[in-house]
Amino acid sequence: MAVARDINREQSASVSRRRFGARGSLARREAIWGFALISPWVIGLLIFWVGPLLAAFYYSFTEFPILSAPTWIGLENYRQIFTTDPEFLISLGNTAYYVLIRVPLHLGIALGLAMLLNRATRGIGIFRTLIYLPSMVPVVALAVAWRVLLDPRTGYVNYVAEIFNLPRINYLTSAAWIKPVIIGISLWQVGIAMIVFIAGLASVPDHLYEAAKIDGANAWQRFCHVTIPMLTPVMLYNVVIDIIASFQVFAYAFIFSDGGPRNASLFYVLYIYKQAFEFFRMGYASALAMILFLIILVFTVILMRSSDRWVHYERI
Repeated sequence: MAVARDINREQSASVSRRRFGARGSLARREAIWGFALISPWVIGLLIFWVGPLLAAFYYSFTEFPILSAPTWIGLENYRQIFTTDPEFLISLGNTAYYVLIRVPLHLGIALGLAMLLNRATRGIGIFRTLIYLPSMVPVVALAVAWRVLLDPRTGYVNYVAEIFNLPRINYLTSAAWIKPVIIGISLWQVGIAMIVFIAGLASVPDHLYEAAKIDGANAWQRFCHVTIPMLTPVMLYNVVIDIIASFQVFAYAFIFSDGGPRNASLFYVLYIYKQAFEFFRMGYASALAMILFLIILVFTVILMRSSDRWVHYERI
């Protein structure tokens, strides 16, 4: 009997070893195939994102006139930025103005459109598509089209204004108008945020609205106490993405006025471009880029850390 038990034990151990060996071999093959399939993305990340980021970090400590080799100068670029460069503060102020005005407007309009289009009615897909289409138009094409429309002499906007006896306005050459115009035009591309909000609205459980109705909540109360709390994860995503995108505004200012008039549309990324490719100060531009990276990082970290206090995740 003891011999039989030993034989059975050895056979069981042998079967277990074969099973675990087969599973281990399968897991290794799956891991190899997994790494092989994601390798193009990893290579692209290293070459086009991590590599340039590390290079910019190094160049920010150098004097690099592009046409000659970089020379190490330590923190000199950063010292000049914070002590002797008034246009740094101008560009940062213009960008802050754009972010503070544009982000709430953009997300508010996107949420409002999502609420209007979040219904199962005939033809609703057509309206969603029409609102989403401007987001698919390249920013440069949109900027060129609006530059023609807003031209102070031949633009159709002023032509229509004259029909209604309204004054002709030089939108692109007025320091008072250029930033509001750029903000207003950027709101055309509201479709992506709207689609994200529609997806969030579709995920709100119907039983929450039914319970609120039973408790006597009206439409506004249901919106404030059901819709908004359940949309906070989507709002967090949209706010982070919108802030990152808004800090990088460039094309409209570059095409409309190249930073003018009187630096009124000199946004931060446009200033980086000018330092790098007009004044050939690649090291200085890299230092500016590193500062922008840190600004965006700080805002993102603050939003993510504060999300525990205002973002609601439904527990299933």
